[in-house]
Amino acid sequence: MPKFVIERDIPNAGAMTSDDLHGAAAKSCDVLNKLGAEIQWIHSYVTDDKIYCVYTAPNAELIEEHARESGFPANRISEVRAMIDPTR
Repeated sequence: MPKFVIERDIPNAGAMTSDDLHGAAAKSCDVLNKLGAEIQWIHSYVTDDKIYCVYTAPNAELIEEHARESGFPANRISEVRAMIDPTR
């Protein structure tokens, strides 16, 4: 299954409280459950003004649909072509 990195421009994301982040995660999961098992959220990284999310999905269009239905921006969707880490 293809893997994608989604860049979401969310001003002051880094200042969100734990409750805010959990609420956003719950909303995202509700939409994911409606879209079916083909799309999965792996994890996200919260920075000052962006959230970077890693998803698996058959295509970018399904990620765009998730963004529309959840209300979260998907400013840039990039398909992962390769992975590297310190052990390789």
